[in-house]
Amino acid sequence: MDGYTGTLYIDPEPELLKEYEIRHQADTEEREELLRLRNQKDVTADGKEIRLLANIGNLDDLNTVLYYGAAGIGLFRSEFQYLGRENYPRENELFRAYKKVAEDMEGRPAVIRTVDLGADRQADYMAIPDEVNPMMGNRGIRLCLDRKKMFKAQLRAIYRASAYGNISLMYPMITSEEELDEIEELIREVKKGLDEKNIPYKDIRTGIMIETPAAVMISEDLGKRVDFLSLGTNDLTQYTLAMDRQNLLLKHKYNDHHPALVKMIRMVTEAGHRSGCNVYICGELAADSNLTEEFIQMGVDGLSVVPACVLPVRKAIRAAYADEKNRPEESGEDK
Repeated sequence: MDGYTGTLYIDPEPELLKEYEIRHQADTEEREELLRLRNQKDVTADGKEIRLLANIGNLDDLNTVLYYGAAGIGLFRSEFQYLGRENYPRENELFRAYKKVAEDMEGRPAVIRTVDLGADRQADYMAIPDEVNPMMGNRGIRLCLDRKKMFKAQLRAIYRASAYGNISLMYPMITSEEELDEIEELIREVKKGLDEKNIPYKDIRTGIMIETPAAVMISEDLGKRVDFLSLGTNDLTQYTLAMDRQNLLLKHKYNDHHPALVKMIRMVTEAGHRSGCNVYICGELAADSNLTEEFIQMGVDGLSVVPACVLPVRKAIRAAYADEKNRPEESGEDK
């Protein structure tokens, strides 16, 4: 089985078998080389520090974050706590999960994205009405603001867990400042309730997922309201190209390296820095080591990738130059 191409060879010829034995050995040697980077710093060749974080979807992934030496969690997809069950999770259940995240990270940052339900992420108990185009429908923060009881339970659980570590909040599918107004009002209510019961919590950092063209265009204004912006390139690509990334008819036309997307990443990075907040990339594109140096030279503050991609991206960071002027000139002999 070729895991890179998804090809299964039955009774391969000796020549092909030998070729794959060589490839397997090369993969093993490369993996051993990468594992030596587990405890190395994420610093470019010219000395700029880049924060390299991990994306996870459940508690089982916590150990892999630590194993590969990520600086923390840049995206905890909390919606998986709501799926595959018969009713909404209770506040205490959520609290225990977030508390474990906070404690296991031992002071490392852990960004919990509030639940991104709707579209292709829903269960029968949610009774979400059918929509003609669910990817463009009542999903993410829109659904949360429609179901405030559910949303407040999650916010309370996150704030309670913040007392046990370094937790941050991140909101998905934000397209307006009015949505932030509603969220901030709910957070005030949550804090008031916790204060009344003398439940400890921290004033945690907040961030926004930039995953729609609307959010890109107002990213400087949004950045003034939060501590960080995080580019969700998966949704941002499909909304920018007006293409469903899961549509097989479009697989040869869907281009997550489209020049418009690259320009948007640069725009958001510059806008975020003007507004005084950090900018990260946490979509699949963040793991493309061929783009690592370009992202760094744009000024991106950090990348968040699946745990298995931490070491390849770390290798790319350490070989990159944040400023092209710092790259050593090639010798005449090399030229």
